[in-house]
Amino acid sequence: MKALLTGAAVAALLASAALVVTGGERVVLAGAPAPADAVVPNPLGDSARDGRPPAGMPAGANAPASPTAPTTTATPPAEPAPPPRQQPGTVRLPQGGLATLVRAEVGTDGVLPVPEGVGEATWWGVDLGAAEGATVLAGHVNWKGVTGPFDELWRARVGQDVTVVDTAGKSFAYRVSAVEAVRKDALPGRAVELFGPRGGHRLVLVTCGGRWVGGATGYEENQVVTATPVA
Repeated sequence: MKALLTGAAVAALLASAALVVTGGERVVLAGAPAPADAVVPNPLGDSARDGRPPAGMPAGANAPASPTAPTTTATPPAEPAPPPRQQPGTVRLPQGGLATLVRAEVGTDGVLPVPEGVGEATWWGVDLGAAEGATVLAGHVNWKGVTGPFDELWRARVGQDVTVVDTAGKSFAYRVSAVEAVRKDALPGRAVELFGPRGGHRLVLVTCGGRWVGGATGYEENQVVTATPVA
């Protein structure tokens, strides 16, 4: 997979306003059994086999009771096990996938830092819990034949939840408010709108996808999922 965003898109951010980033930190992110088929003697003798009582016994006398259906008690379904506790320094994506966060900076050359593997997400933009601006998490859709958790962004829906737990163990809850595929050649003009440090605080999840065109572009589109804080 190639770069998640073009250098032009990131350069637009750098030129817009003071993009808040902190750098360098790599987040480290858990009795004897009863005999079977016992034979019980028939109290009516062998003649009961053809439905006739023994000689001298009135019809119906000592006839065996009609069999009754066994009584069964429904077993209530087991309670589902709670999901495992989310570890610090991770994001739980809309459909439950987890990725490890790596805090990174946008380079002065306009190059967006990308994760080293599919299980990681670079974390840049404003801090979690900021009053305004975008916190951006960018991850690979796939890498060297392995599909990553950010692939599920292509199936994300408005109303789904996203949870980020920072390195101190504090949890931040968000709800998806917008899902949009944006062509990479159209992204520079929208970079400030989507990823900039102004406007209401939001979490923006980004990955690649769409048609593979190769070269410096890689995939033709970015999938951009925006989520707003849950009060």
